[in-house]
Amino acid sequence: MKKERSKKYRILQALRILSQTLFFLLFIYLLFGTHFPGEDYIGRVEIFFHFDPLLALATFIASRTIFVSFIFAAFTVILTFVLGRVACGWVCPLGSLHQFFSFIFKKLKLLKPKKNIDNRTAWKYYLLLFILVGTLFSLDLVGIFDPLSLLYRSFATSVLPAFSHGFSAFIGLLYQFNLSSLGDSFFQFYEKLAVNPTFLQGFFIGVLFIGIVLLNISRERFWCRYLCPLGAFLGLISRWNVVKLKIDPQKCIECNLCTIHCQTQANPFPEEEWKSSECVYCLTCSAICPTSAICFPIKSTPEKISQVDLSRRKLIFTSFLGVLTVPFFRLSPSARRASPKLIRPPGALPEKAFLQKCVKCGECMKVCPTNALQPALTEAGPEGIWTPMLVPKIGYCEYYCSLCSQVCPTGAIRELTVEEKTQIKIGLAWVDKNRCIPYVLGTPCIVCEEHCPTSPKAIKLVKIEVKLPDGNIKTPVAPIIDTDLCIGCGICETKCPVVDKPAIYVTSVGESRSERNQLLLDIIKE
Repeated sequence: MKKERSKKYRILQALRILSQTLFFLLFIYLLFGTHFPGEDYIGRVEIFFHFDPLLALATFIASRTIFVSFIFAAFTVILTFVLGRVACGWVCPLGSLHQFFSFIFKKLKLLKPKKNIDNRTAWKYYLLLFILVGTLFSLDLVGIFDPLSLLYRSFATSVLPAFSHGFSAFIGLLYQFNLSSLGDSFFQFYEKLAVNPTFLQGFFIGVLFIGIVLLNISRERFWCRYLCPLGAFLGLISRWNVVKLKIDPQKCIECNLCTIHCQTQANPFPEEEWKSSECVYCLTCSAICPTSAICFPIKSTPEKISQVDLSRRKLIFTSFLGVLTVPFFRLSPSARRASPKLIRPPGALPEKAFLQKCVKCGECMKVCPTNALQPALTEAGPEGIWTPMLVPKIGYCEYYCSLCSQVCPTGAIRELTVEEKTQIKIGLAWVDKNRCIPYVLGTPCIVCEEHCPTSPKAIKLVKIEVKLPDGNIKTPVAPIIDTDLCIGCGICETKCPVVDKPAIYVTSVGESRSERNQLLLDIIKE
């Protein structure tokens, strides 16, 4: 039989691919644009997150506060309510990435599309319920699974650093082959990218991300089909949309190609089994139909559409599991005594409020000009995994920089001016006299005092006496800390010449955001 594929829907499919490409490039542009711009203030590079209704809803429920910037999420809700899950099929950068790799895997014969009848599409709805039940008790885990947070965090802490190391090796190779001019050009380009190359959990986060991508070998757009909680949320809204699937029974030859090649298991054929909540309007079914039997007319009248089969018992069990999980996620020593290593960025809300709002996206880590902000692992307990913390051994908090507070998409780090930022304490520095060069060797060293940015300096130099093993006495100057002036920026620890374990270090005690985590607590006398 001669194939009469629909030219109209093949053109629309090409426009969808173009739309996905443009939005993915916009995501990459904003990602690379999230770095020190040479000025005190940066543009709204986090705007992508503000169109995410799941982040908006979960943050609102967990923190009981409204973040005004999430008003843009209403646009996504309205668009989905009217046209269905077009945001998933035409806009979402993670969905586009999964579709691209699904295409590659099909070309490599690793993925063989087939008619798949199972109820695993319900998984993402159970996951959504689990997340939202947790937010009722102020446990905000949405950032772990939200597609935008997942993609941005993976790129910022793993993909781009891996690219950075690979590109550096390539530049080094050019110099080895005496291609200096070409190497200089690539080096200048690399410097402009301003990619932070070091992250404590880069390998772990990268392996998780690669694993999610490789799941597409099993099923096309595996994440979108079975795991994406944002897709589930939009699916619940999209069931009342006006764009419906229609199959012309006079043209349909029941070849099942539409169902076999459906990217999200929306089951186009037979028509009565089509699930609008699963359809992302990729238009693959209508584009590949050999008889042009499938179309998507606009119908304002509601129709009976097959919905995802959600077990009432599993819904109840998931809700119970969500409630039960809350106390286990908060089993952390830091709940009783603050972790000394948990140094939050300047402007971070008090810890409880911070965890209610932080979506672990990695925006602040990407923009940090010194690579100081790193994803936490156990320092804040299970609830605080992948939230940002300052690690002075890697980098320090730049004194005249407030970029991390400007790019936070949820307000977990309140926006600060540079002047406000310089007045905030994020911790205190301490001198380890058993390792400090003047105290141990009697040799002068003023590196930490030279780099201290406060005015007047928080690190003072005092003359001390040091008795050496041979009996000689030296009187070098040595550093001491003025705790009233120290803001805990960590530059002293970063620059300390004792490289393995710095002789001066910073802990979180004394931070402005906490009344309890103080060096000396006020004692009220009755």
